[in-house]
Parts: sequence; C-alpha cells; structure tokens
Amino acid sequence: MKKIVECVPNFSEGRNEAIIAAITKAIDMTDGCSLLDVDAGKSTNRTVVSFVGDPESVVEGALAAARVASEKIDMRNHSGGHPRFGAMDVCPFIPVAGVTMEECVEVSKRFAKRAADELGVPFYLYEAAAEHDYRRKLPDLRQGEYEGLAVRLKDPQWQPDYGPASFVPTWGITATGARNFLVAFNVNILGTPNQAHRIALNLREAGRSDEEPGRLAEVKGMGWFVKEYNMAQVTANLLDYQTTPIHVFFEEVKREAAALNLAVAGSEIVGLIPLQSLLMAADYYIEKENLFIYQEDQKIRLAVERLGLNSVAQFIPEEKIIEYRVAEKPVEPLAGSTLRGFIEEIAARSSAPGGGSASAAIAAIGAALGSMVAKLTHGVRKFEEVQPHMQKAIPVLHELTYQLIPMIDADTSAFNDYMAGVRMPQSTEEEKQLRIDCMQAGLKTAIQVPLTTMRLGDRAWDSLIEVAKYGNPASSSDTLVGARALETGIWGAWQNVLINMTDIQDTAYKEEILGEAEKIAARAAKKCEEVLLILKSTGT
Repeated sequence: MKKIVECVPNFSEGRNEAIIAAITKAIDMTDGCSLLDVDAGKSTNRTVVSFVGDPESVVEGALAAARVASEKIDMRNHSGGHPRFGAMDVCPFIPVAGVTMEECVEVSKRFAKRAADELGVPFYLYEAAAEHDYRRKLPDLRQGEYEGLAVRLKDPQWQPDYGPASFVPTWGITATGARNFLVAFNVNILGTPNQAHRIALNLREAGRSDEEPGRLAEVKGMGWFVKEYNMAQVTANLLDYQTTPIHVFFEEVKREAAALNLAVAGSEIVGLIPLQSLLMAADYYIEKENLFIYQEDQKIRLAVERLGLNSVAQFIPEEKIIEYRVAEKPVEPLAGSTLRGFIEEIAARSSAPGGGSASAAIAAIGAALGSMVAKLTHGVRKFEEVQPHMQKAIPVLHELTYQLIPMIDADTSAFNDYMAGVRMPQSTEEEKQLRIDCMQAGLKTAIQVPLTTMRLGDRAWDSLIEVAKYGNPASSSDTLVGARALETGIWGAWQNVLINMTDIQDTAYKEEILGEAEKIAARAAKKCEEVLLILKSTGT
C-alpha cells in the first residue's frame, strides 16, 4: 500500500493573500506533495493548510512552508481571534494510509530538527510525539500564548525540544507532532459570541473547570464571532470523531441553543473530513427519520443537508472528504473496457484474462441482476407490502456488485505475479529457492482472488432468495438469469482455485482452502436450485 501522510500546518496569517499564496505555492511546488485545502480566516487571522504526501515528501513540504513563514510573517504584528504562539503555530502529521502513528512521530521529529537547525527557531513536540505528558496537549503548551512566551522559555520546564531556548520575537514557537485525524467543526449561531462561548463551555470536555466538566469527551471548543459571516460560532476540535461524532456535537449545540432561544444556522468543516465521519452522521439521520438510503453519495448529501454544511460555503465532497482527495483512479483495464473489448481480450491468444476474470464478471452480473429486480420492485405502490424485503436485499446486492467488479482485473494481475516468479533466474541454488518461494506466493495470490470472488458471491444468496420470493413478477426471468449467473461465476472461480492449488506445497493451507471452497460451491448449487423452485412455485 502506498504510504500517505497528511500534514496540517496552521499559520498565524489569514488576511494577507500574498503571504498565504506564497506559503501554499511552496507546498504545492514540492515534489511528492499534493495540496488539498487552504482555509483562511480573517477574523481569526489564521490559515489552515492541508496537504498529503509520502513520509519523506511531507517533511520537505512542511519545511518549504516554514521557510516562507519565517521570511514573511512577523509575530510582533499579529492579532486575531484564535489562540496562537507561533508564525507556523502548529504542524501536525497524521497517518492516512500505509503508515503508523509511530512513523508519523518520527516524521515530526525529522521536520522539527531540520527546521530548527536551518531557520534557528524553536519547536515543541506535542500529542503522540511528546516526550513529557505535561506537554502532550496543545492548550497546555500554548498557555500564555505568544505574549507570554518570552518569560515562559526562561523556565527550565518549558525549554524547547528543538532549536534555541531564547525567544525569537518574529517567530515565537511551533508545536509539531503526530495525532489522529482531528475534525475542525464550527456550528453557526444567530447570537452573540458570549452565548456561543457559553454553549462551548457546557459541551467541551474541559468544561468551565475541573469541578464543572463539559458533557462531550475528546472535544475542545470555544465561542467567537466571525465578522465575514455576521454570525457567532461554536468552534470545536473533535479530537476523536468516533468518541464524539460530528452529528452528536451538532445536535448538542442545537439543544443548548434552543435552551437560550437561539437559532442554529448550519455549520462548516475547516479543512478536510474523513468519509466515515459523514457516513456516521448519515446513518444517524437515516435511523432517526426512518429513511431508506443505501448509496454512498446520497448518504453524503443527507449528512451535508442535515448538518447545514453549505451554510457559509458550498461543501464539495470531492474537495472536502480526504479519501476522495487522495484516491487514485483504479487500474482496471478489463472492467473499464467496453464489453466487446473485454470479450475480445478473453478470445485473444493469451492465457490472461481467462476463466478467473470471466467468472468474476459473470458473478458480478448475477448480483447485479438481483439488485436490478429489487430496485424495480422498491417504491412501486402495488408492491408496498414487500418493501421491507426489498430494503433488506437492495443494499447487499448493490454493494456486492461493486465489490465483485474489481475481481475481474485482480484475477489477471494475480496470474501475472505468478508468471513473474516463473521468469526469475535459477542459475544458483539460492536463486532456485527464491524462484520457488516467489512462485508459491504467486500461486497463493492467484488462489486468493477467485476465493474472494466465491466468498463475495456466497454472500448474495440470501438477498437473491428474498428477491425471488417478493420481487416484481414481471422481472422473474431476470432473477432466474441472475441466480444461474451467480452460480456459474462461483463455480468458475472454484475451478480456478482447484487448478492453482495443484502445485501448492503447503498441505495445511491446501486442506483449509479446498474445504472452504468446496462448501461455497456446494451451497451455490443448492441456493440456485432454491431460487428456481421458488420461481417455479409462484408460476413466474
């Protein structure tokens, strides 16, 4: 898996467009870095930048941005509504894909050392990178803010982790480290900043004091007024969106506002948000309102509407959801080709694509036909009494169809891995053994792909049987073809498991996989017959 790290530096400049542009250009021009989001706030006089890259590239990107900030931002002239103590105020590194938190800790330390040495400015380590518990939380580090930093740095307890111990007036200090994904979430209040802050105090984990904690765990928050929106906001950092999801925070703000006779006017995401966070919100409103929504894009639309994420700026999922921003187009030359092209590729004088890819395509067609019939039945007035059955079947068959499609190309890719092992040199005993090991690994991969096709297809039967029992009778032939296609696809994948198993030397692996595959194949034959009998008994 490709290693992806997100870096979210916050700069103490939100008004000078030329400075913001220079910082973001430095990041964007760094090889291996992709600039994702720039959120500048005039009232806060702060800009939050999000970019991603591999572990080495994000260090270079952060360093490039720090160079510009060091040259163009002078903290002696800074004021704004957000707590801060440095030109580059914070610079966290966040694991996105293929990397651990520990790796991100090392990334933050490499960045801090290089920036401190080159620019002659101090750095604190915080969150997962902190070497002392009392330095782990940003509010503890930032206490007294920039104005109190000169005195604080004289205290041995608050010496920097990197860089000079003396106060650098133009820069201040930067906190860098590694953390989980933080959702910066603001809820708009048609009220005063005092009222918004009162709500924040009731909700944030720290509350008003140790004696008066707030209701929501892993939440930092405060209230302020944003002149450009002409609205107050309850601004929050959701440190763990699994513990306190965005919809929970939003609904709690609404409840607090109602108690003060205040209106909530939507919300905004600062920076990016994980896909799961929005899907959790969608699932909450689906259950609360007894809705039937199964497609991902519709779930996102529901969450955006219920949370009012379009209230101050258009929420564009492709730009604001991090998984969508970093997603690479799948390499699917077969599944992405025309149907004619796919068939002609199978007909060509080559061993791949072959039966495995064809079986995956046939199984996908089987699930797709079941999905089609269920959707043609759902929402039709004369089939109202069977709606619960269709609402149960549709999400399963819809999702399995899309999970089976990638198996078309995966089968061919797996076979190519085996052939790469076959072509390895075998001049020495060491090379021979390495070749055997690679071929065995390639065979197991070649087995795992059709086995995955079988497992996915196997999960479709219960839903397909529901469709056979309760689906639109006018589409019964489609259900019948779907059952036959699903059985054939599973049977074909089983044959690919068997043929690739012939040369496997690991007897325990062979016994385990063959046992599972045989059961799935037998169940497919039985379930297909069950569908046929249901359709025959109903006279369709």
